[in-house]
Amino acid sequence: MVKAPGGAVPDVPLADEDWHPIAGRWYESLTQSGQAQFYEASDWATALYLAEAMSRNLNSGKFSAQLLQAVLSGMTDLLTTEGARRRARVELERESGADDPREAARVTLMDSYRKAAGSSDG
Repeated sequence: MVKAPGGAVPDVPLADEDWHPIAGRWYESLTQSGQAQFYEASDWATALYLAEAMSRNLNSGKFSAQLLQAVLSGMTDLLTTEGARRRARVELERESGADDPREAARVTLMDSYRKAAGSSDG
């Protein structure tokens, strides 16, 4: 694994008020999700594009299954589902006893990921 320093903490682009409500809720949910702490500016740009595509698809009179598949693929790349995070070996943990579990969410890599990343035999 090659490592490089991350960019500056990115400003999160605002959601478009004209988006379909489902697209807007999805985009806003990213700001509250633990995996977003890893997002770079390019990830937020991707999320913005996906929300726009999702909104256009939902607002169109003719729903595109192909566009839906592309959006779902992009969501996977952003680790927005539990399944995607498990495949990437990223686990979201909530600290017990916290007043607001959304605020207490933090991302940790599972032990198997740490071992695999440090292993020379793949």
